Amino acid sequence: MSGVHAPQLLDDILREKPQEADGIDSVVVVDNVPQVGPERLEKLKNVIHKIFSKFGKITTEFYPEADGMTKGYIFLEYASPNQALEAVKNADGYKLDKQHTFRVNLFTDFDKYMNISDEWETPEKQPFKDFGNMRHWIEDPDCRDQYSVIYEAGERTAIFSNDAKEPITVEERARWTETYVRWSPKGTYLATFHQRGIALWGGEKFKQIQRFSHQGVSLIDFSPCERYVVTFSPLMDTKEDPQAIIIWDILTGQKKRGFHCESSAHWPIFKWSHDGKFFARMTPDTLSIYETPSMGLLDKKSLKITGIKDFSWSPGDNIIAFWVPEDKDIPARVTLMQMPSRQEIRVRNLFNVVDCKLHWQKNGDYLCVKVDRTPKGTQVYGEGGVLNLFISRSRFLIIAFAWEPNGSKFAVLHGESPRINASFYHVKNNGKIEPTLICMYVHQHCCMSCVQCLYVFFSVCSMNGALAFVDTSDCTMMNIAEHYMASDVEWDPTGRYVVTSVSWWSHKVDNAYWLWTFQGRLLQKNNKDRFCQLLWRPRPPTLLSVEQIKMIKKDLKKYSKIFEQKDRLSQSKASKELVDKRRAMMEEYRRYREAALQNYHEQKSIRLELRGGVDTDELDSNVDDWEEETIEFFINEEIIPLGDL
Repeated sequence: MSGVHAPQLLDDILREKPQEADGIDSVVVVDNVPQVGPERLEKLKNVIHKIFSKFGKITTEFYPEADGMTKGYIFLEYASPNQALEAVKNADGYKLDKQHTFRVNLFTDFDKYMNISDEWETPEKQPFKDFGNMRHWIEDPDCRDQYSVIYEAGERTAIFSNDAKEPITVEERARWTETYVRWSPKGTYLATFHQRGIALWGGEKFKQIQRFSHQGVSLIDFSPCERYVVTFSPLMDTKEDPQAIIIWDILTGQKKRGFHCESSAHWPIFKWSHDGKFFARMTPDTLSIYETPSMGLLDKKSLKITGIKDFSWSPGDNIIAFWVPEDKDIPARVTLMQMPSRQEIRVRNLFNVVDCKLHWQKNGDYLCVKVDRTPKGTQVYGEGGVLNLFISRSRFLIIAFAWEPNGSKFAVLHGESPRINASFYHVKNNGKIEPTLICMYVHQHCCMSCVQCLYVFFSVCSMNGALAFVDTSDCTMMNIAEHYMASDVEWDPTGRYVVTSVSWWSHKVDNAYWLWTFQGRLLQKNNKDRFCQLLWRPRPPTLLSVEQIKMIKKDLKKYSKIFEQKDRLSQSKASKELVDKRRAMMEEYRRYREAALQNYHEQKSIRLELRGGVDTDELDSNVDDWEEETIEFFINEEIIPLGDL
């Protein structure tokens, strides 16, 4: 035996080492099994073995019989307790046919159920954990957004409130995370990474909300509903107990299910539906779709899709899009499929395809399929009751594509380096979906990853740090600026501000982040020692209805005057001090008024006693009994000679 491979083989042998057990931990009981006679027993055993051998090696099968018929329940023994537990998790509720749905339990659970007391015992009351207002930052009177900053090469992490003059520190801690941080999709939680696992923080003082033990965790992903978090660690996986990927329940902190993972090259492994009801993963020939909260396979089986390359969920509906490359004489195809019915809504054949990229518009109204082939082109699916399709073939190479977050405009970079152009389109759906070119900027020297867009404002940056701020409503070039060596561009959730930064992870000099308005006006240059990362805190979806939003837009001029006045006051330090002083005086008056009202109500019984039981406070409503009296006070006297007039 080669000395090089001996440790690896020894490790595999040790993993197969029998674990100490009492002999029944590996046994499961399967109920609701069809009752059959000897002529059908062998066929039933083959079906049962095929279903349950997916979860591990079955060492013993026992089918109890009575009067020549099976009793409707069976016993299966696995090679290890972990395999038996996986069978219970995944096979319980499996629908064999219309009359038979399996109920699967561990054999050891029967003693637990038999020993349940007949007398009701009141569960112990768990103390309520008050984490404070989990969305307090939304109530900021000046509507400031927050962002996280990691600097000093990761030694310090801070949370700031954005302000036009200078950032306001909300929280700052040393060694808060060991690598980087991540906000949840709605901004409720801040996730920090540690060798032993993940910690979630939130509330007004960023208290620890939850922690998940996953040794060596390196990647995480949240479900859009913020109910689940997915963690990945390459250190914990074993054949018996899949722990490379773990899905956790955020509210309870419990592990929902573990999965094997061969490679994390394409993270996230699982992609979630918009409402968090489904998540899916892809293998070379299958698409496995799971449902929550059971974490089991949808309809107990994966979709067989030979050669599937990529897939993506719609952000607005439970629709999944996937593409399959060409195979001999069979063309490549893009398919839209409704879930959970698995009905194919639309299939489009494509020819001479090298690669495809799927880009959903934020609301799921359109799907753009960027197709790499000769000639290059772009295909866009749109949704309007029935899914339609338009094809925009171009004579140039499309390098990058990006939708605006709220709307139906998109931007593309096209051409060949260094002569790269930026074009902006608007998609109109008048029965037939057609893209209209809004404007094109020629030879902007753009890089592939730097099309950043928000609302109708786009910024396009070049490799040397040049920035162009474009208003696509009228194709106005608002400003051209520069941030040399900028490695990241981050828009805030409102679209009013954008940050460009030079990360220490990319460059070891000039580490800083700059704050700009959407018009390209530089507001701040924040130099941080070995600055690493800046992430804006996401906002949850608005609770306003479509009608309320329309009313606000209609009366926007009325609100604009108030906002402009507050902006002017915030420009100078003196104005800020005056506003703070007035705010403090108003808060003092509010406290005094509340104390006076409380004292007034407490003394009501005393007033009634002094007034002989007559509540004169209630007589204010009887206006006829009022008598009007005018009282004049002499204030001062001023004599002015007539000659002075």
